[in-house]
Amino acid sequence: MNLFQKIKIFTLIIISLICYVLLSCSKQSKNLLTKNFISKDSVITVKVNKEDKQNDYYNEDHLRYEDYIYKNNIKTVLLYKDGWELSLPIIELNSDKKLKLSFDDLDIDSKNYKYTIIHCDASWQASDIAKSEYIDGFTQDYINNYQFSFNTIQKYTHYELIFPTENLKITKSGNYILKVFVGENEKNIAFTKKFMIFENKVTVNARVKQATDINDRFYKQQIDFIIKYDGYKIDDPYTNIKVIITQNQRWDNAILNLKPVMIKNNQLIYEHNYDFNYQNVINGGNEFRHFDMKSIQYNSDRIKKITYDSLGNHIFLLDDDVKTFSPYYSNKDINGKKLIKTDDPTVTNSNIEADYVYVHFSLPYKSPLINGSIYILGALTNWFFTKDGKMKYNYNKHAYETSIYLKQGYYNYQYVFLKNGKNIGDETFIEGNHSETENDYTIYVYNKETFDFYDKLIAVKNLNSMQNN
Repeated sequence: MNLFQKIKIFTLIIISLICYVLLSCSKQSKNLLTKNFISKDSVITVKVNKEDKQNDYYNEDHLRYEDYIYKNNIKTVLLYKDGWELSLPIIELNSDKKLKLSFDDLDIDSKNYKYTIIHCDASWQASDIAKSEYIDGFTQDYINNYQFSFNTIQKYTHYELIFPTENLKITKSGNYILKVFVGENEKNIAFTKKFMIFENKVTVNARVKQATDINDRFYKQQIDFIIKYDGYKIDDPYTNIKVIITQNQRWDNAILNLKPVMIKNNQLIYEHNYDFNYQNVINGGNEFRHFDMKSIQYNSDRIKKITYDSLGNHIFLLDDDVKTFSPYYSNKDINGKKLIKTDDPTVTNSNIEADYVYVHFSLPYKSPLINGSIYILGALTNWFFTKDGKMKYNYNKHAYETSIYLKQGYYNYQYVFLKNGKNIGDETFIEGNHSETENDYTIYVYNKETFDFYDKLIAVKNLNSMQNN
């Protein structure tokens, strides 16, 4: 073989290798999906292989540090202060107060449900401390209290838990995730729920008013507040103190990263200040819509018709209207919450005698939106953008529609627009925006000292936009 032939063969080998590499890269690029991660300041786009879909949030079994239902048989998960169903799941550390959990399992059997808790930081990520540092007792416990439904079309098993218990006590304040799972395998998650344990270390004085900025005055609400820390040491308020404000139990639009505009006389002052570009304002939105299906024997408020077929009971609500440019109208609501109850005179226990109903929603709209989707949001969707809560456009009726399977009771809801690629919903797109709207607010104050490994929740302040606090 002469030199020319050797060079020719070598060249062909090199060309073949280059083609192989290019082909492999091309195939791999087809398997790439785009995924958004939110940093403090911006949205960062990274690439994720399809083969990695089982990781992170693509996997239904991956632990989400939020209110989330992992299994289709789980319905009507409630967590609140024992004795007050419409309350937030917040209790004081070392108090005699308890939290009550309840949920339904549509599999109509008795499962071996267990639970554990996970301490989280102010951003709802797992804290860097061991369970033994915030749990006194067992790190897991059983949910033994259950009853089977009675005289209902949809059969289910109703479970309840009141905690903390003697077997599992909580020793530190902060954010927590309650994780309920099946059997002995913690990865077999049924659902997760947020709750908080607080300490009364500082005092919060707050009020809600119209926004100071003239451009926002008729649309937004402003939360001014002062944190008084007499007798409580704070080394560096700008670094160690974190404040979060939520509106009506929503976390997607929470006000984050607030810093005091002034510190004086053991007071941290949070007020609107143009020099600091201080953002203590939020859309007022509008009052929640509602429907009442405590009875399915007659058409109550907001119900157009009630039917029954092989799937079960159906309630069709009256068509909703778009309120984007409508004037503000005051009406009493429960700010997005839900109350499980049936008014049937023969019912003695709504927990096991309330039935399930397919509730059909309809929002007339002239044409489908191309840059985002409309969702139903409220406690009925666990304040989450769910598949059932996502509206589908009906071209024949020129309306957005969806159906949600719900337990009998009284419900509030809103239509929220979620732009493609975003994770913060815009309720003003459909509902309108008014500074007069009645809203509930919660101010959470966290403190993490220099040598601490977790965020303490040192104060919780609840207030209403119609009251001065």
